[in-house]
Amino acid sequence: MSQKEKILDDYIFLVSETDEKGIIKFANQDFCKMAEYSLDELLGQPHSIVRHKDMPKIAFKSLWDTVKKGEIWTGYVKNATKNGEFYWVFATVYPFVSCDGKNGYLSCRRKASKEEIESISKTYEIWLRDENK
Repeated sequence: MSQKEKILDDYIFLVSETDEKGIIKFANQDFCKMAEYSLDELLGQPHSIVRHKDMPKIAFKSLWDTVKKGEIWTGYVKNATKNGEFYWVFATVYPFVSCDGKNGYLSCRRKASKEEIESISKTYEIWLRDENK
């Protein structure tokens, strides 16, 4: 996997929707562009298709524990593109019930600042080290 970073534009806003198991049901054009996948390639895939190997498991445990309780989760995520690059986002994940009564999650992401990335990167490195002990 490349260590080349893609930087989000200041006004880009990534949106995706998943079912309760994390399977992608919708992704906006900005998300597809950053992830370097077409919408057809993303639909029906687990959202983890864009998970970067540097993301600690504890961060996603926090996310899932929070949204499964019906609460909103926010945090920083390092994602991988189809071509092996990476990009950082500040994500907000909203649990909801669709009109057909099924649970789902809406994730909205914006550009993370350089300072935010530097700070969370150090934390994630520690968490990854602890996971690999």
